[in-house]
Amino acid sequence: MTDKIVILQGDLTEMDVDAIVNAANNDLQLGGGVAGAIRRKGGDAIQHECDAIGSIPVGGAAITSGGKLKARYVIHAASMPLGGHTTALDLRSSTAHSLRIAAEKGLKTLAFPAVGTGVARFPTRECAEIMLREVAEHLKGPTTLEKIYFVLFDQPTLEVFEQVWSGTKAQGKADVAAGSS
Repeated sequence: MTDKIVILQGDLTEMDVDAIVNAANNDLQLGGGVAGAIRRKGGDAIQHECDAIGSIPVGGAAITSGGKLKARYVIHAASMPLGGHTTALDLRSSTAHSLRIAAEKGLKTLAFPAVGTGVARFPTRECAEIMLREVAEHLKGPTTLEKIYFVLFDQPTLEVFEQVWSGTKAQGKADVAAGSS
């Protein structure tokens, strides 16, 4: 499973994958941060599709086309209300919903940002712990997803995700060793 998760620094909107995940609000308004970058590069078609979907529950997710992006789709993970903040429960739920939508669509590659750590001010380490755990759990079951990227905007966020993932992999090995004795 560890080869299915890739952590890198870069521009999410430049990823050539089946889908990228947007750190969305539940009204699916593409304002600032990741959502603003997606709107600028992907074009107004993505916002028009979001408008047609309307509001979704916080903790949910919805899918639109990728507009002019390299990615074919954008999965909008609603981890916060418009103008609000992300909670651990909402981040966990929106991440899980995003993974389910990708698998239901038969997608093979998916790229996440550090959802909720920008405008919504969610702590980066807790974000990494929650998102990496949800992805690892998803990959244990039947899924079409073959590669999941975490595309992080800056070096400090990259380092936190790498530290958390290293700890998660080490814990997994410890669990396996403990189970085999």
